[in-house]
Amino acid sequence: MDSKDELLVKGDACMANYKFDDALRLFEQALKLDQNDPDAWNRVGVALRSLGRHQESVKCFNHSLELDPRDRQSS
Repeated sequence: MDSKDELLVKGDACMANYKFDDALRLFEQALKLDQNDPDAWNRVGVALRSLGRHQESVKCFNHSLELDPRDRQSS
């Protein structure tokens, strides 16, 4: 079984190769291992946005910011 970090790295590779469905699946698996990882939530949001699932992606981005508001002022 892959660790959360391994799943995120594999998901990032899928994103780089435009395999957004595969990336989303990997990022969601990572979230199952750690629901409190803001970076994982952000990655799910990016994958969803890439798939045109904008409303769902906004929810993920907002949840990521709730967990760690460090990027709140960067917009």
